Amino acid sequence: MVLRMNGRARHLRERVVERAVQGPGKTPANARRAAFENSGVDERARLLVGKIAHHAWKVTGEDVAVTKSAGVAEDEIFELAVCAALGQATRQLESALAALDAAEDPDSAQSVAGPPASRIEGLDDEA
Repeated sequence: MVLRMNGRARHLRERVVERAVQGPGKTPANARRAAFENSGVDERARLLVGKIAHHAWKVTGEDVAVTKSAGVAEDEIFELAVCAALGQATRQLESALAALDAAEDPDSAQSVAGPPASRIEGLDDEA
């Protein structure tokens, strides 16, 4: 039996994300959304946001200082960091839940792993 997030936990997680990305803040909502998605991030904060999304444990004070020296205020750095971390956590959670669903229902496995190579256009054994 695969465990899934109960409705209350899912609702609370969604509210946290909504508040961080769309709620009041020093950073414009579109910049927070970009950090959440790790896509289209302002060049001044791109390295920090990317590092948070992919190697959060490696972020140093120097990374923050570089971002700050590029003209990003401390409040904005904090908000972008929170959104980047929430975005990566959301992507990981969704992938994990999809993998669990696929393990429970092998017919849905292609949604996690993609279509079998035999069903990818342009690939055939006769090449």
